[in-house]
Amino acid sequence: MTESSANKSANGKVCHRATNGLKPGKNGFVKSNYLYQQQENKYCYPEEKVHHIACNGGMYKRPFNESFEETPMLLAVLTYVSYGVLTLFGYFRDFLREWKFEKCNIASERDEQKHFVPLYQDFENFYTRNVYMRIRDSWNRPVCSVPGAKMDLVERVSHDYNWTFEYTGKVLKDVINLGSYNYLGFAENTGVCAEAAAEVTKKYGVGVGSTRQELGNLDSHEELEKLVARFLGVESAMVFGMGFATNSMNIPALVGKGCLILSDELNHTSLVLGARLSRSTIRVFKHNNMQSLEKLLRDAIVHGQPRTHRPWKKILILVEGIYSMEGSIVRLPEIIALKNKYKAYLYLDEAHSIGALGPNGRGVVDYFGLDSRDVDVMMGTFTKSFGAAGGYIAGTKELIDYLRAHSHSAVYATSMSPPVVEQIVTCMKCIMGEDGTTIGREQVHQLAKNASYFRRRLRKMGFTIYGNNDSPVVPMMLYMPAKLSAFGREMLKRNIGVVVVGFPATPIIEARARFCISAAHTKEMLDMALNMISEVGDLLNAKYSRRRMLPSLDQTFDETTYEEDED
Repeated sequence: MTESSANKSANGKVCHRATNGLKPGKNGFVKSNYLYQQQENKYCYPEEKVHHIACNGGMYKRPFNESFEETPMLLAVLTYVSYGVLTLFGYFRDFLREWKFEKCNIASERDEQKHFVPLYQDFENFYTRNVYMRIRDSWNRPVCSVPGAKMDLVERVSHDYNWTFEYTGKVLKDVINLGSYNYLGFAENTGVCAEAAAEVTKKYGVGVGSTRQELGNLDSHEELEKLVARFLGVESAMVFGMGFATNSMNIPALVGKGCLILSDELNHTSLVLGARLSRSTIRVFKHNNMQSLEKLLRDAIVHGQPRTHRPWKKILILVEGIYSMEGSIVRLPEIIALKNKYKAYLYLDEAHSIGALGPNGRGVVDYFGLDSRDVDVMMGTFTKSFGAAGGYIAGTKELIDYLRAHSHSAVYATSMSPPVVEQIVTCMKCIMGEDGTTIGREQVHQLAKNASYFRRRLRKMGFTIYGNNDSPVVPMMLYMPAKLSAFGREMLKRNIGVVVVGFPATPIIEARARFCISAAHTKEMLDMALNMISEVGDLLNAKYSRRRMLPSLDQTFDETTYEEDED
């Protein structure tokens, strides 16, 4: 059997192609994306060298490797059955509560208000009391120390199936923290950042008590904004006291009725809320799928607004740098090319990528070696890599001047706290090397090294891992709700703190553990955590991946071949 000439590269190698970027496997589908132009891996421990295969990808100046393994059919069926059983038992327990055989602790309508419009949504209440409460102990654990590479947790127990908790008075010491967004390790109570914040507290106090437009504009706020602009390589920047509000309150100031927002299907809730509050028309494209985005852009240009078919006033593309549940990195070079081709605007949320990606820690733009001027609106937060709070919007001077006058967050929100400002300024100068040391640059490189090592080791163990190889967010698939809670509990027994995530934060059949790697993690910590994860994975039979990646030469960005493991 021969291959057609269209499927062969210039050097005679076969280029495997599949419809819609999916290569079918025997037990479902596997999606993986490879873009290589260089054969190197800077961030490996000595015994963990990895060799890349060079592939085409003219827009990319560095290796780009992402993989997503579709949920196996058997696991999907078993997961649905699990939720079905929980639902049946839930209705049975509701019957018992209705007839007072079982006490109902959930919020409910009073008898005299039964004819009112319901205050509580019925299904959400049902899910909370019958599913969430069973595994509620996996979340909201009280931390009683700095959430650094290690942390202390307050021990608690429940005697009524997680409706209430009692504290035992004991503290779980030195729990390895694999859940916090402390990417660069700056969230500490010692060191130059903490000392600088303490000194500023003595001078300015903790609170400002006013908005930026009134009496809350400090010299340190203006210093921070100039520093952020210089750090990102843009004309101007503006900072806000809350990261979530940076999105939700500024997007409505940029677009409105008669505008079109094209949003990635996995965008953060703050972006979704901001888009809805803007009253713009919203259309959603498939996650990181450039064909889907281009189709929406083309249709928007051709057809215009509904009914009137007038041209859209603005077309705004909303994307994130790193997607916090998938661990994937935005295909920024391709999005910028589409944005320029169709004359749209680009809003880039770098909440998780600023400080955590790129050789200089300047986010996904730095990671791809692009010009920051190609991004119309750059947004990010200080809550992750900088160990502080708040967010920023950066871009042209005209953009920032407009937002100062029209943004609800700028007009009505209280100014950022002075010690928080100083924490950010000190961290940013450290990353830029303006403190006279190389500590910041070393932390950025250490994070990349740790993330690559941790992800690679998990894959070798047989776990299903999502996302990009360079992402510090590492999702590990667990699928079933019972394994979700069991994994969190068993890991805590072994002094490892992890975050588990399930429905409705993820699709119902894609529950997962989400690890956040930090530059503060030592190799010994990571090895200890990996050994415990492997042990619990064997205990729960959670090592689902049975595939080995074999990237083919000269293939497009969203295609790859796979081969079943012999075992």
